[in-house]
Amino acid sequence: MAGGTFRSLKVFNFRVWAAGSLVSNIGSWMQRTAQDWLVLTALTHNNASAVGIVVALQFAPQVLLLPVTGYAADHFDKRKLIFATQTAMGLLALALGILVVTGLVRLWQVDIFAFLLGCAAAFDMPARQAFVSELVGEADLGNALALNSTSFNAARMIGPAAAGLLIAAVGTGAVFLINAASFLAVLASLVCLRGDALHSRDRSERRRGGLIEGFRYVWQRGDLKTILLMLLVVGMFGLNFPIFISTMAVSVFHAGAGRFGFLTSMMALGSIAGALFTARRGNPNMQILLVGALLFGLACGLAALTPTYIFFGLVLVIVGFAVQTFTTSTNSLVQLSIPPQMRGRVLAILLAIALGGTPLGAPIIGWVADRLGPRVALGLGAASGFVAAMIACAYLVRYSSRPDIRPDKAREA
Repeated sequence: MAGGTFRSLKVFNFRVWAAGSLVSNIGSWMQRTAQDWLVLTALTHNNASAVGIVVALQFAPQVLLLPVTGYAADHFDKRKLIFATQTAMGLLALALGILVVTGLVRLWQVDIFAFLLGCAAAFDMPARQAFVSELVGEADLGNALALNSTSFNAARMIGPAAAGLLIAAVGTGAVFLINAASFLAVLASLVCLRGDALHSRDRSERRRGGLIEGFRYVWQRGDLKTILLMLLVVGMFGLNFPIFISTMAVSVFHAGAGRFGFLTSMMALGSIAGALFTARRGNPNMQILLVGALLFGLACGLAALTPTYIFFGLVLVIVGFAVQTFTTSTNSLVQLSIPPQMRGRVLAILLAIALGGTPLGAPIIGWVADRLGPRVALGLGAASGFVAAMIACAYLVRYSSRPDIRPDKAREA
């Protein structure tokens, strides 16, 4: 039902937040596309390993800063923290855009900016994820998270396509500058939120060992350990789409900037469908994660074998649907099963695994794409989906044979 699927948009604060985030996310996806294209075609000679290093540097801070990012999300005012991180990312985009426009940009500079952007994002992402519950409350949290993902992936569909057209028309520098301006939208949305309508919660008591408490909590939860292990496997070898899509576009199909952006948008189209499917379905479970991981493996395997550019784009729709069903369900399942006072720390661990696994896998995927070809690299992505599905199967078999430790009881513990 449409009313059920979009029910969180009835909340004023969520509507304002979603609108600002959509504009900002479009700009961010434009910059990601321009950054990949800049490194692959302007600063190197189609070097996938260089793209992998940039991706690794951008996501490494999720792991390096884990001891403080989750703590910050649980102990500081999320609204003020997000305002600070969004401002920092906007200024970084502006500085990099100026370097590109003036022709002074070098690969090492892109590496540094990617790392700094990753540092800001490491504080931003757990705070933004946890902030959603303050916008709508616990009852609509699952629906709001799914709609948040829908907005993110709508931006992923629009942004790369727009970036491809702009790169061809005015160059990559303009894309970075447009992204810098887009951050004003999310900053404005934060200012316009109704403070008295926020579902604020008491921040966690400041004490030593807060992060250790988060790890201890995860370790005691068999369902959380299973989910995070699945996410680690897929994150390391399956979520390297900047490498997969750029190398397939350039090396296999010999596509230009416009057609490269179109491929990313095709995947985003499937991601939107996956996010809406999750929003409509309601609360996720381990079976959904199993299906999502298995479908992801099958779709990546099919993408690796596609003979034509058009067929590859169509298969990317399925890949997007599968990966979004898996990742959105993972996020919702974790958030719905943990107490609010632990949410920031557990989400920081989840994001560190999901995004921090990418720096570990990206250089490997890039090396494989350079040495053995993009199709083999996509095959590794397919394998990650199958391994994650096997992990889910092992969990479900174990709990089906031990009803005294069912997942629902684990959540209540």
